[in-house]
Parts: sequence; C-alpha cells; structure tokens
Amino acid sequence: MRNSLLKGAALAIAAGALLLPAVPAAATTTVTAATAADPFSAFDVTVKATKKVKPGGKITYTIRAVNKGPHYADSWFVGGEFPKGVDLRNISYWAEKGTQCALDGRAFYCVLPRVVEVDEAISMKFVAKTTKKAKGTQTATLGVVTYNVDQGMENMSKEELDRLGIPEFAFAKTVKTKVVR
Repeated sequence: MRNSLLKGAALAIAAGALLLPAVPAAATTTVTAATAADPFSAFDVTVKATKKVKPGGKITYTIRAVNKGPHYADSWFVGGEFPKGVDLRNISYWAEKGTQCALDGRAFYCVLPRVVEVDEAISMKFVAKTTKKAKGTQTATLGVVTYNVDQGMENMSKEELDRLGIPEFAFAKTVKTKVVR
C-alpha cells in the first residue's frame, strides 16, 4: 500500500465536514495503546489567506500541513470549502506535478500523488477570484483529510470504505477575508 492513493475518492469535505474529531481524554498511565479510532497519520495544519479584498479581487489561500505521525500518510487529500462570494469558474492552484483536483459546488479536494513521511510537510496554494457582488466576510475552511486504510484496501471506492466504517480524520483551519469597498 506504500505508494497507493484512494481511487475515486469521493468528496468528503462538505459544509461542516472539516471538523476535528473529538479526542479522548489522555490516559493516566505512561503506556498507551493506539485504538482503531486513532488516525494512522495526524496533520498539523496552518492556513494563510488574504486579509482584505475588493469585490472582483483575488484571495490567495496557502495550506501547509506537517504529518505528525505516528505513520506515513498514503491515503489523504488536501481540501476545503470556498466562501460563497468566490467565482468558482476562476480558481487556480499550484501543487506538485500529477496533482488531481475536483470541485463540487463550493467544496473541493486535491490528491497529491505521493506518500508523506512523518515530519514531512506538504503545501498547496489556491487563488480564487471573488464575485463583483461579494460583500462582508468571506470564510473558508481548509485542511487535510486522512483515512485509516489497511493494506489491501487501497483500491476500494469511497462508498465501500464508508460502508465498512473505515475511519477518516479531518485536520482543518478556518480563515476569513474581509471584502472592502
């Protein structure tokens, strides 16, 4: 499974789906065992966005995520939800060669074609043009979603992984951009 990616990963980031799952209270003993509910790969995510923009202007989003382990990540994607005031026809991104992205409504995800080792960082940059009617504060939720996919399961569809109850974990940040006139 070392270099596999989820084939046909369906969109897992929808409104509100990028919420960090609840973490159980730490055990009082010095030895703890990982449970099925622990992520194989946890990410430390930072997100930067343009602070102010005029209607019709561009918002630049930069996502940087570091795999904090305990294992390498080979079933993951970068994604999020664009604000309501963004023109979805005017979105561009910069990432490694071979990156594949999909957009469904305001939600998007990108699969980068590689394994992320522990303490290794990945980053992506998105530029989205706001509509001429954009106003107020534009809020985006961006981050990384990982799956606890066992060896031999890398070619299963998202639907089958969901049916089997394969855990997915989201690590995200919310960023805001003020539209000024």
